[in-house]
Amino acid sequence: MFEKIEMMRMARAMGQHVTERQTIVARNIANADTPGFKAQDLQPFEDSYRRRDDLAAMRTTRPRHLPVPTWSPAELRVATTETGVSPNGNSVSLEAEMLKAAELKREHELSLGVYRSALDLMRTSIGRRA
Repeated sequence: MFEKIEMMRMARAMGQHVTERQTIVARNIANADTPGFKAQDLQPFEDSYRRRDDLAAMRTTRPRHLPVPTWSPAELRVATTETGVSPNGNSVSLEAEMLKAAELKREHELSLGVYRSALDLMRTSIGRRA
């Protein structure tokens, strides 16, 4: 039932994106001393949730048409970063990874805020107060 509400879908997708990105950041930090390891990161959530060209390309004008595709973790693009490679070939910057971790905490709080707002909206619509 809740998966059909767009705000709930978006909050869930944001949470999944943060989870996947946190996993990659933790892997980067764990391999900070591994020779030849290349730091990775995900594309931003805004780029992966719904692309503007996807919305224009797919329109449902008849019941049998496919709806606009929603976000899925399988569509995430992992990018390798090559900036600041150390002499042993490792490209992990602990400072950059710690900044990403702080950004991920903020994004997680944002996804929870969107989820709470959706729940409050639903409670209000059925006549219940929070």
